[in-house]
Amino acid sequence: MTDEHPRPGQPKPGQPKPGQPKAGLIPWPPLIYLAAIAISIALGLLYPLPWIGGLLGDILFAAGWVALLGVVALWFTAIRTMIRAKTTLHPNAVPDHLVTSGPFAVSRNPIYLANTLLLIGVALVSGIAWFLPLAIIAAFATRKMAIEGEEKVLAAKFGKKYRDYAKRVRRWI
Repeated sequence: MTDEHPRPGQPKPGQPKPGQPKAGLIPWPPLIYLAAIAISIALGLLYPLPWIGGLLGDILFAAGWVALLGVVALWFTAIRTMIRAKTTLHPNAVPDHLVTSGPFAVSRNPIYLANTLLLIGVALVSGIAWFLPLAIIAAFATRKMAIEGEEKVLAAKFGKKYRDYAKRVRRWI
């Protein structure tokens, strides 16, 4: 830690320059996905939907575990990549660096993708079908409440570098 302070008129590290969009105040993505999990469980208990049995059910169960392994891999590699790039992990902070390597070379939002895949994997493993529509709803809500704002901040901060990246790499997959 240093005692250096930014010069007057200069933003603190991790803060936008004057006139640039600011990140949101509420960390929506974790809240959205936690709400989706809670709602799915509650609906599963109150209004259980039929689930596929037999061989297809067993295949879906195995696919669910594969999805959950993918979640762990995506979370781990995305977080590791962000730490190595020395940028923030907080969804509402302004990033110090544009991360385009690792899983960010395939998806601009690998952590949100992992969160959505988590709901899908849990649905397939648990047989609680409510997780599937809630995964779609959570992904849409995350896009509207978080990603679109984050993209404005990134475009304002990194300009052409971010716009070129956004043309090369899809938002989800």
